[in-house]
Amino acid sequence: MTDKPRPKVPREPRRELHKQPAWITVDNGATKRECFVLDVAPGGAKIMTDAAIDVSDTLGLELVPAHPKRQPCEVVWRRGNTYGIKFLP
Repeated sequence: MTDKPRPKVPREPRRELHKQPAWITVDNGATKRECFVLDVAPGGAKIMTDAAIDVSDTLGLELVPAHPKRQPCEVVWRRGNTYGIKFLP
């Protein structure tokens, strides 16, 4: 077994945010919890919740609480209470 260096995967530009409040909805909008957006890119974001919650594979993300538009998202990775999400069309 040889340790070959892995090829560098080009990533899309990310903008780091400093815990911007946002809201996630699960269960088709039945459950709404506050979260924080840590960074965002055109195709997805990294979010964090205060407590580890059971986040399903899909969720809605609201960046503005008074605006009813929810961005559908898919969870692509989990680390404790931090999640990587991909924006769905």
